[in-house]
Amino acid sequence: MSQEVYLTGITTTGTPHIGNYVGAIRPGIAASKDLQTQHFYFLADYHSLAKNEDPDKIVCSTLEIAAAWLALGLDAEHAYFYRQSDIPEILELTWILTGMTAKGLMNRAHSYKASVAANEESGNKDPDQGITMALYSYPILMAADILMFKSTKVPVGQDQKQHVEMARDIAQRFNHHYGETFVLPEAVIGENTAVLKGLDGRKMSKSYNNTIPLFADEKRLRKLIMKIKTNSLEPGEPKDTGDSTLFDIYKAFASPDETAEIANRYAEGIAWGEMKQLLFEYINDRIKPAREEYERLIADPAIVEEQLRKGAVRAREIAVPYLQQIRDAIGIRPLG
Repeated sequence: MSQEVYLTGITTTGTPHIGNYVGAIRPGIAASKDLQTQHFYFLADYHSLAKNEDPDKIVCSTLEIAAAWLALGLDAEHAYFYRQSDIPEILELTWILTGMTAKGLMNRAHSYKASVAANEESGNKDPDQGITMALYSYPILMAADILMFKSTKVPVGQDQKQHVEMARDIAQRFNHHYGETFVLPEAVIGENTAVLKGLDGRKMSKSYNNTIPLFADEKRLRKLIMKIKTNSLEPGEPKDTGDSTLFDIYKAFASPDETAEIANRYAEGIAWGEMKQLLFEYINDRIKPAREEYERLIADPAIVEEQLRKGAVRAREIAVPYLQQIRDAIGIRPLG
């Protein structure tokens, strides 16, 4: 049986927060240490252009995200860790795949349909108002990311599952037309992956501006945790863990025994202020060593740059010959 190949992309559109950590970074880093499988982790900086991000924000986000993964222990010697824009073969493959992608398939993409629906709801006469081709074609670039490295497994959230299925459709169509060239990927949905709520009780998301940055300094981390929304139950009144953002965050970091102990404290009526202080101390103790390494990397971006460039060299050792094989299949070949 051939080796499983896992691929994960991280869009460079913000500062890593604790929701990113428990949902993607922590499981990704644990997986990167499995020598029986291949792992590709890339910073999807070209994808960020679909959202028209501020250029300086993209640079800052690229540094922060890369530094976070490295500080938290990504095995960059075994795993492939690179920046999307350092692999020009991905862009060339995107155009090749565009030639095999039905427009009808792109019309069905959730992100495009959501933008059209927003235009229609606002009474806009043009359903495509403000929609760029980068947003419309986003799934083709994602397909190139996936297919370039013969990925067999792509861990994604439920909202990205459709994009992996589209990559599979495009690959099947190409293989039918040009012969067996691409490996068909499968989406891996993290059923048990924690989706944390933010400060206001909604899903923790940069778009809601309700996140807790993973490497906020102690003072800011404490201040943000103290702002987490709770109900009005008094100290001594039993509290329900089922609808408690504080409990959910604690559970995402803690062991089952520690979680059970806090559940008992809830039943006994722990005060919200005490629970917030306890949560702050618990998270701070666990993040502190990585925070120090993160701050060292942020202060010396050349270290991060070197790691990404080394990762790109290794990734291109796969991408360059594979793209040559793909070009040969479609008739882009030397004449003599």
